[in-house]
Amino acid sequence: MVRGQVKITPSHLSRLGLVYVRQSSLAQVRDNTESTARQYGLVEEAARLGWAASAIEVIDADLGLSGRSADNRAGFKEVVARVCLGEVGAIFGLEVSRLARSSADLSKLLELARLTETLVIDADGIYDLADFNDRLLLGLKGQMSEAELHILAGRLQGAKRAAASRGDLHFALPVGLVYDDEGATVIDPDQEVQAALGDVFAAFVATGSAYGVVGAFGERRFPKRAYGGSWAGELRWGRLTYSRVLSVLSNPAYAGAYVFGRFASRRVVHPDASVHTRTVELPRAQWNTVILDHHPGYITWGRFCENEARLAANRTNAGARPPREGEALCQGIVFCGACGRPMGTRYAGGWPYYECNRSRADHTQTPGCRAVRAATVDEAVASCLLSAVSGDEVALALAAADEVADRRERSTRAAELAVERARYHAERAERALLACEPENRLVARTFENRLEARLGELVQAEGALATQRGASAPLPPRADLEAAAACLGELWEAPSTSDRDRKRLLRTLVSDVTLRSETETKLCIGVHWASGTTEELVVARRIPASEQRRSSPEVVEMLRRLGPSMDNTTLAGELNAAGLRTGTGKAFGVDAVRELRYSYRVGPPGLLGPGELTTAQVAARLGVSTNAVTYWINNALLEARRGPGNRWCIPFGPGVEAACRRRVAASPHIRPDLDAAPRGEGELSVAQVAHRLGVKPDVVYNWIDCRHLPARRGPGGRRYVSFSPEVEAACRQRIASSCHLSPEAKAQSLQPTTGG
Repeated sequence: MVRGQVKITPSHLSRLGLVYVRQSSLAQVRDNTESTARQYGLVEEAARLGWAASAIEVIDADLGLSGRSADNRAGFKEVVARVCLGEVGAIFGLEVSRLARSSADLSKLLELARLTETLVIDADGIYDLADFNDRLLLGLKGQMSEAELHILAGRLQGAKRAAASRGDLHFALPVGLVYDDEGATVIDPDQEVQAALGDVFAAFVATGSAYGVVGAFGERRFPKRAYGGSWAGELRWGRLTYSRVLSVLSNPAYAGAYVFGRFASRRVVHPDASVHTRTVELPRAQWNTVILDHHPGYITWGRFCENEARLAANRTNAGARPPREGEALCQGIVFCGACGRPMGTRYAGGWPYYECNRSRADHTQTPGCRAVRAATVDEAVASCLLSAVSGDEVALALAAADEVADRRERSTRAAELAVERARYHAERAERALLACEPENRLVARTFENRLEARLGELVQAEGALATQRGASAPLPPRADLEAAAACLGELWEAPSTSDRDRKRLLRTLVSDVTLRSETETKLCIGVHWASGTTEELVVARRIPASEQRRSSPEVVEMLRRLGPSMDNTTLAGELNAAGLRTGTGKAFGVDAVRELRYSYRVGPPGLLGPGELTTAQVAARLGVSTNAVTYWINNALLEARRGPGNRWCIPFGPGVEAACRRRVAASPHIRPDLDAAPRGEGELSVAQVAHRLGVKPDVVYNWIDCRHLPARRGPGGRRYVSFSPEVEAACRQRIASSCHLSPEAKAQSLQPTTGG
C-alpha cells in the first residue's frame, strides 16, 4: 500500500503498529475528550492501512503528562525500548508534538526509528526516516512544537505575573488565612486557629529560636490545611514540628504582604545524566512582586524582618553562634589568642570551662593554648560591659542613635518622594482613561496601556521603599533606651534574667573575646566591641581549690621539725600557739594533724621500733608501690604489726630485705626497671615533654619505646625524661622529618617555646 511517496511493506506489517496516546494534563483528559477519542481512533487507521488487530497495540501510560521531558514518562520510554528491539513497524500519533515536546527526546526516537526502519504516521502523512526530506520535515515539526510550548508557557506566565502585580492572582493560602466570599484574603475566623498562630510568633519572640517554639508548644496541637487529595480544604490538627515552625516564621503572608515569585524551579543534571527538577527559595531582592499591607496579618512587616534576621543568626551551619543555655556567658564568641581558633565550652564538676580543644584535636596546639575557668572570663567581661553602658557612654550611644535615625529618615525620603510621584502619575492616567468615551477604543486602548505602565511603576516604587525600610530593624524610642540603660545593672543581676538573655545583651555590644595566658597566674582578655574598637583586660587566674587549701610552708616546716617528737595533741597546740591555721583557715585539731602527717609522710613519735620501717619506706627502698607491700602483708608473705594510728610497722632486717628483693625479681607484675629515686634536676614528665614540643603524649611514649628518647621509671611507674638542650634539638629534628604530622602541625611544633 502507498500513501504519498512512502510504501508500507510486508516487513512493516509483520511488526507491531504502536498507537501512542498522550494528553498534557489531567484536566485535558477529563474535559478535552474529543482529542483523546481521536488518538484512540488511530487504531482504526492502523487497521485500514493493513495491520492485523492482534498486531496493533495502544500505549496510553502517559495520559495527563507533559511532553516537555521524557522523565517520568513510562509510555514514551516503552516506545523507545520497543523501537530499539526492532519490534515496531510504525508509530501512530495524532501529531508529532504528541510524541515529545523536546527536540532532544524526539531526535533520539527518530534516529532509532531510522536505524530500525520504523515508520512514523500522523494525520499529515507517512514518514520514512530513511528519507532525508522526511527527517528534515519531522525535525522541523519537532522544533515548532517545542517553540509552541515555550510560547504558550510564556503567555501563561506573563498573565500570571500581570495578575500578581495587582495582587489579583489567587493561590493556596497558608493555614490561618482564607479567602472570603468576595475573594479577598482575611484572617481565618476560627479563633482556635488564630490563637495557635499568634502563640507561635509570641513564643519565637520569647525563646528566640524555632526549636524553642517547638518546646514551648509541647503536646499542644497545631492546625494544618491541605490542598489536594480527598480532604482538600479541610482543617486538620496535629503536632507542631520544627519544619512547620520555620515555614510559618518565613512566610510573608502572615505579615500582611502579598508576595509572588518566592520560589523558582531549577533543573539540575546528576552524575548519572538524569535530569531532576527542584524548587529553590529566591532572595528577597529577586521576588517578582511584593505588596505590603495587602491583607490583615498576624504580625507587622517590621516584625517579620526581625524574625527573618534572627533565624539567619541561628544557622550554625553558616558560621553563626547563637546564644544557648548554660552559664558560660561568652560561649561561641571566645577565641584562643595563641592559635586563633574558637574555644569550646566544657563542663567539669558542674563548672564551665573554656578550652582550646580543636587545636589539640588537629595537632596544632601551641604552648599558649590553655583551658580557663569560664567564671574568670565572664565576670571581667560582664563588668566591662556594665561599666561601658553607663554615664557618658550612654549619652554618646543615645546621640549616635539619634544620628542613625536621622540618617535613615533622610535615606528613605527620596524613596517616599518617588512613590508620591509615581502615585500622582498613576492617578493622572486613571483620570484620563475615565474621561475617555468607552466606545472610542482607538483612544481608550492607548490610555489603558498608559495606566498599566503607570501602575507598574507605582508598584516598583512601593517595593523599593519597602525594601529600604525593611533593610534594617527599627530603632527603639529614645525613652526606652534611657530607661533600659538606667536599670541595666539591676536587670543583669535579677534572678528572673536567664543566661540566654544575658548572652543576647552581651552580643549586642561585644563581637568576640580573645584569651591569652600572660603567666600561670595572669590572663589577658581582649574584648572586641561591635563598634570595631578593642579593649584589653588583665585578670588573675583562679587558684585551684587544692592549692587554696594547701598548708602553708610554715606549717610544713614545723611539722617536719616537731612531728617526730610530739604526739598529735601536743603538736596541734604548738601550731595554734604559733598562730598557724589549716588550709581552710581553721584551728588545728587532732584529726587535722593526723591528716597533715599522712600527707607529708611524717610519722608520730614511738611509731617504729629498732629496725622497723613503714610501708612507704619499704616501697621506696625496694622500688615498688605501697600496694605491693600491703599485698604481701595481707597474704602473710611479710611480717608486720599494727602501731599507733593503726599503721603497719615492718621489721626489715637484711634477711627480710633479701627475701623481698627475690620476690620482686620473680614477680611478673612488678617492673624490674623501677627506680626509687625521685625526679631529678633536668628531668621532665611525658606530659611536660609533649607540651614543650607541641605534640601528643602518645608520640613521646613511642619515642621512649623505640629508644629514641632516654627515660627511666620513677616511683609509681612514671616515666621521667632527661631533657637536655641536645635531646630537645634531636626531638625537633625528628618532628621536622616525620611523615605522620601535617605541615601545619610541624610548623606549630617547631616554634620556640618558653617555660615548662
